[in-house]
Amino acid sequence: MTFRVFDCHVHIQPWEQLHPEVLATMIRGRADGERLERVLADPEELLRLMDEERIERAALINYVAPEVMGFDESVNEWVSRYVKGRTDRLVAVGSVHPRFSRDAKGDAARLFDELGIRVLKIHPPHQLFAANEYLSGNDALAGIYAVAQDRARPVMIHTGTSIFPGARNRFADPIAVDDVAVDFPKLPIVLAHAGRPLYMDTALFLVRRHPNVHLDLSGIPPRKLLEYLPRLEEIAGRCLWGTDFPSPGVASMRKNVEDFLALPLSDDAKRRILFDNGAALVR
Repeated sequence: MTFRVFDCHVHIQPWEQLHPEVLATMIRGRADGERLERVLADPEELLRLMDEERIERAALINYVAPEVMGFDESVNEWVSRYVKGRTDRLVAVGSVHPRFSRDAKGDAARLFDELGIRVLKIHPPHQLFAANEYLSGNDALAGIYAVAQDRARPVMIHTGTSIFPGARNRFADPIAVDDVAVDFPKLPIVLAHAGRPLYMDTALFLVRRHPNVHLDLSGIPPRKLLEYLPRLEEIAGRCLWGTDFPSPGVASMRKNVEDFLALPLSDDAKRRILFDNGAALVR
């Protein structure tokens, strides 16, 4: 059986903005540096790579995190340009940072309405706030969620630890998203990395409790997925495939797919996870 693949978590970003120590972490030990340079510079090269690895669609993760990563608000225009004319296969993921935006609601609306951003990314450990910080007066964050909910656009929230210098892992616990799911019940929420490796039971609880919460399986070695998420078959209808390519430890998008296909899951579960769920959620 041939499975279509929608990789919902690929880090195609303007790496020239990365802090030197972050860039060093990203490229350490990689043998495909020259190819990655071409991919980052040319979307046609990314499509060629996807064709080689039999990846039909990919969501390109971009977010504003100047303090930890180096990315500023221009990442949104960058990814919008990168996917232009190729949106049948490439999905632009962007970001509004509530601490740096003067008009968070207006900026979020502009991303959707003018730049063609289809998913918003919130990265608590890198953006240095909790996902539910609006309960403590961060009205800008509430505004971002409200705009996405009004437009039925997904918000992807990083859950789980980060190894990058300066990341604050006290913000990594997905339990904060319980409040978001309660307060914005029609907002499609994706828990990126399913809380790996410390909070996966919490992530499972949230996806079972809230019908608007989904799991992104990226950043987890596929061969260990059933160790971390033994009920994966049961929640297969709420999980999105992702690789985190080319983050540290991820050699290729296709290698992760092949390792996933070797798991003792039903073909129906594999089909839903690898393509159908992502295609239904990310319109």
